[in-house]
Amino acid sequence: MVFLNAAAPGAAGGMGSTIIMFVVVIAIMYFMMIRPQRKQQKKIDTFRKGLQVGQEVVTSGGIYGKIKSIENGMVMLEVAHNVVVRVDISVIYPNPSEMQEGR
Repeated sequence: MVFLNAAAPGAAGGMGSTIIMFVVVIAIMYFMMIRPQRKQQKKIDTFRKGLQVGQEVVTSGGIYGKIKSIENGMVMLEVAHNVVVRVDISVIYPNPSEMQEGR
């Protein structure tokens, strides 16, 4: 019985360091994963608010096209000559080739 009581104070100190390590791991995850993702999402939202007719974009499904019109959160996207599809604005992303060129 005396032996078990002697081990108890050491376990309490270990619990404090465990909580500190847990908080450190959460902080690292926030700064390495969550914060950059939020920053990227803000950049995409800004891009979508600035969409213009004639701009070349790509959908989340990988369809490249040119914007013909934007109305009520929907984009009319010309994907080929005289082929226009209607997509939701939330699936529109910048054209990767334009991003690499720095346009």
